[in-house]
Amino acid sequence: MSMGTHHHGRTARLELRDQTLREWDAVVLDAGPEGIILDRSAFYPGGGGQPPDLGVLLWQGVQTRIAGVRKGDDLVLIPAEGDPVPPAGTSVRGAVEDERRTALMRTHSGLHLLCGVVFRDYGCLVTGGNMEPLTARMDFDLREVPPGFKQAVEDACNQEVEADRRIDVRTLPRAEAFEIPDIVRTATNLVPPEVEDVRIVDIVGLDTQADGGTHVASTRQIGRITVAKVENKGRGFRRLRIKISG
Repeated sequence: MSMGTHHHGRTARLELRDQTLREWDAVVLDAGPEGIILDRSAFYPGGGGQPPDLGVLLWQGVQTRIAGVRKGDDLVLIPAEGDPVPPAGTSVRGAVEDERRTALMRTHSGLHLLCGVVFRDYGCLVTGGNMEPLTARMDFDLREVPPGFKQAVEDACNQEVEADRRIDVRTLPRAEAFEIPDIVRTATNLVPPEVEDVRIVDIVGLDTQADGGTHVASTRQIGRITVAKVENKGRGFRRLRIKISG
């Protein structure tokens, strides 16, 4: 069940409206050892290669650690094993672990920047990707690796970091979103047909993509990008491993 882009089931997804939000008040709608459903949550549930947030719920002097998030009909917060679970109707204070989330935002924005640079300079599409805080990989459909490719990509990425391009997030009706050229940079379109509104992440002047993740506000906030390795995965697929520092 969806109630628009900023809901998942019965939960308002606060992190999609405000990517800087780390603490908020909420009410427990449903709870058990399997999971907790809130009326409002800023826990990013994972998706698009970005892992879920971790954090805590505080209630009546008790702390429940959130060890993950599961997306079913509702957004289900998974309590750490053995932690007490707040009963339905309880008012709680939610808090996302800031260091991890901020690192993941920088990393996710860094992957979009990498994707934009490789598409602009080499015309390659993305075939896959994965991230952990400040380290990630992205796979490209690149038949031939030109001489000096690794260093050229790294230099171009860091020029875009220095350029401090704005990163805008907006939501468009599906038909309008798909009128944007190259909106889907993956080799396959990952936006399910039933999605009516498409969230667009735009590194202004470099890269515009359909994406559901969380991002920093400008490219300088990403930090320095190092292309640690370029691997050949066969069939013309190249895996670029990046690290982010600073």
